[in-house]
Amino acid sequence: MLKFNWKRLGLVAGLSLTLFAAGCGSDDESSDSKEGTSGEGESKEIELVYVEWDSEVASTHVIGKVLEDQGFDVTLTPLDNAVMWEAVANGEADGMVSAWLPKTQEKQYEEYGDQVVELGPNLEGAKIGLVVPEYMDVDSIEDLSDQADQTITGIDAGAGVVNNSELALEEYDNLKDWTVQPSSSGAMATALGAAIDKEEEIVVTGWTPHWKFAKYDLKYLEDPKGTFGEAERLETMVREGLEEDMPNAYQILDQFYWEAADMEAVMLEISDGAEPTEAAANWIEENQDKVDEWLKDVE
Repeated sequence: MLKFNWKRLGLVAGLSLTLFAAGCGSDDESSDSKEGTSGEGESKEIELVYVEWDSEVASTHVIGKVLEDQGFDVTLTPLDNAVMWEAVANGEADGMVSAWLPKTQEKQYEEYGDQVVELGPNLEGAKIGLVVPEYMDVDSIEDLSDQADQTITGIDAGAGVVNNSELALEEYDNLKDWTVQPSSSGAMATALGAAIDKEEEIVVTGWTPHWKFAKYDLKYLEDPKGTFGEAERLETMVREGLEEDMPNAYQILDQFYWEAADMEAVMLEISDGAEPTEAAANWIEENQDKVDEWLKDVE
């Protein structure tokens, strides 16, 4: 498998390499000693990329752990949204389960969609929009006036939900004096929790599935102009040639599918302090019947 040209990706803030090594043995252990079902002659090194949104941390670590349990040497690499797509399209990464469509990552899909292999949804019924605490006396984007210092607290700049929020400032006349303040997924969640503790007003960029809906009493603001689109789906994308190089890994990724409640359970455990690897392993242990569906017909 091709490795990343890290110099070329040097503009990505905070780029880091996360090795998914739990249970794989020592560094000196030969690949022949690994247990699992990766086929004879099949490459065992696989790299999955993802954006560091809570939802994608959960899904990528779960499928990464499943692949690892089948004998693959799995590397999980967090990247900027656009670079994630580019890496799979160029064959520098093997795949991702983090494609939000049709609205959130519409721009990236238009640019790279014909250069990747689209395996279809791994989760359906997702949603993006503006979110506020239930105690706020506002139900629609059109109702916003001077709440929260006329600021929408966003996540990373360039994320689809942030771009759509900026578009909403143009579409809604009552938002002409508002601003979108990009931050990160973690910073947004921290700001949301701090505001709720004090029962203060706050408007954040939101998406479902996300653990914050299980932890807090929140609501989406109605979007009469349709700025944030309709229901979203999360899709799996892999590089061209993966099916030939790693047929079993391809099969597992192709069959990976779960529900919003599954993802939110993993996200909530992580938000409560568990390491992503630990939360992924716990979910797999408790949902082996679902994992077995992902492993059907794997040799």
